[in-house]
Amino acid sequence: MISDSKIYVAGHGGMVGSAIVRSLKQLGYGNLVLASSSALDLRMQRDVASFFSEEKPEYVFLAAAKVGGIHANNVYRAEFLYDNLMIQNNVIHQSYVNRVKKLLFLGSSCIYPKLALQPLQEETLLTGELEPTNEPYAIAKIAGIKMCDAYRSQYGCNFISAMPTNLYGPNDNYDLENSHVLPALIRKFHQAKQKGSPEVVLWGTGNPLREFMHVDDLSEACLFLMKHFNEPGFINVGTGKDISIKDLASLIREIVGYEGQIVHDLSKPDGTPRKLLDISKLTSLGWQASISLREGITRVYQGCADQPWY
Repeated sequence: MISDSKIYVAGHGGMVGSAIVRSLKQLGYGNLVLASSSALDLRMQRDVASFFSEEKPEYVFLAAAKVGGIHANNVYRAEFLYDNLMIQNNVIHQSYVNRVKKLLFLGSSCIYPKLALQPLQEETLLTGELEPTNEPYAIAKIAGIKMCDAYRSQYGCNFISAMPTNLYGPNDNYDLENSHVLPALIRKFHQAKQKGSPEVVLWGTGNPLREFMHVDDLSEACLFLMKHFNEPGFINVGTGKDISIKDLASLIREIVGYEGQIVHDLSKPDGTPRKLLDISKLTSLGWQASISLREGITRVYQGCADQPWY
């Protein structure tokens, strides 16, 4: 990519897409194509075809997706499968039709088998059963990887895939029913502090281990991969470090300044026991994350002042 390359960021209004836009602008890329979901429904084949035909982007970051935490993934199973398949099918196919020079498809670490050996290596894809609570989303993302590979194989498209670990950062979702664990805990501890509540409820045992990456690190990795990664398959993007949900809750409680107790609701699911990505493939290319978990959460919490629940 050069400074005046025409770049389309699909999903620029979301946490990941907005971070990619910030990084692009900081590096001097000014010819950005952006379309809100209200202006362009990526699930609609005809609309996406018209958009690509008119705009003719040279590079595409496919960050648009229907996302959510354990509850949302498990309850809205049909929506997670249908919406994500339609979004990625339309964007990937039209990128081929309109001769996009390069496309980066973003997936999720949930593509891996539930009980795969840790840390999760790219080669373990499709070697076991998926975690049931987010299986529809995982299947959609696996299909996206395979679609990029198929278009590379049959048509010679330079379409690449990256699988990020659990993300957090600006523009995250703080809805307590549909959010991921980290933003949900920030909101729970803050509101408990404001109300003087004696305890905060943590779903499950708190024993599962998770890896968390600040979305600004991911956006930098995406731009790096656009320049340096041109292979079939996919590449893991993470920090190489994980933490138990129990310890994550304690860290967030400390950062927020909440002094009450943490109690566990054992009726709620834990999800996958552990998800730590093997990032050796990425580090061998010369990139690694730079924002520590404590620093990242502190920055995010400081930026929550404009949230309606704050």
